[in-house]
Amino acid sequence: MALLEVNNLSISFGGLRAVDNFNLQIEKGELYGLIGPNGAGKTTVFNLLTGVYKPDEGFIRLDGKDITGHKTIEINKDGIARTFQNIRLFKQLTVLDNVKAGLHNHHSYSTLTGIFRLPRYWKTEKEMNERAMEILKVFGLEDSAGLLASNLPYGQQRKLEIARALATEPKLLLLDEPAAGMNPNETKELMDTIRFVRDQFEMTILLIEHDMKLVSGICEKLTVLNFGQILTQGDTGTVLNDPEVIKAYLGDE
Repeated sequence: MALLEVNNLSISFGGLRAVDNFNLQIEKGELYGLIGPNGAGKTTVFNLLTGVYKPDEGFIRLDGKDITGHKTIEINKDGIARTFQNIRLFKQLTVLDNVKAGLHNHHSYSTLTGIFRLPRYWKTEKEMNERAMEILKVFGLEDSAGLLASNLPYGQQRKLEIARALATEPKLLLLDEPAAGMNPNETKELMDTIRFVRDQFEMTILLIEHDMKLVSGICEKLTVLNFGQILTQGDTGTVLNDPEVIKAYLGDE
């Protein structure tokens, strides 16, 4: 059974079919790419998968559970986490506290426990601090744990957003153009980190990109989207050699 199964997903805005009959299957442990030019509908698909939008048609199943139309917070607890093309960190919090915010999905205590600093509060905080530091080490951010998130360089803010998403212990991690705004060295380092996260945490990852050269170096399978419709999908090598893809996206490259 596929970890993520999407069938006939569609949504319209003001009569415009933004996503039309979208189908996708991702197996556990895959690093999958969703590509296409700006305006192709990639982020709309992410918004459908994470409950920002409710589809007009179709269904979404995660690990066999129908999550179609569920609220974002419910979908996150079911096991889907995401990052955004425009970084969304708690910039007034420290690097450590940003990751701890993600950990609250699985570590919690009552309001009274927090107010009165009961023993469970200190035990839980200690566990979260230790786990948050473990995750920060994966991204090379442990020495920046006490800094405000807003004081990190841009590339490290990107990494922190992924670290926070990973802290929710997702089954599926959605990355929306994580390399946007990065220089070539930062991009290479980030791609290496994404591979490491997949391998180290046995994580299933769906990556949005418009740069085919970038995803071809990291993803095993690709779906190419254009005007809200699937142009082609399959193994990366097969997709990159598809004449329609070459004509539509590679051009004179």
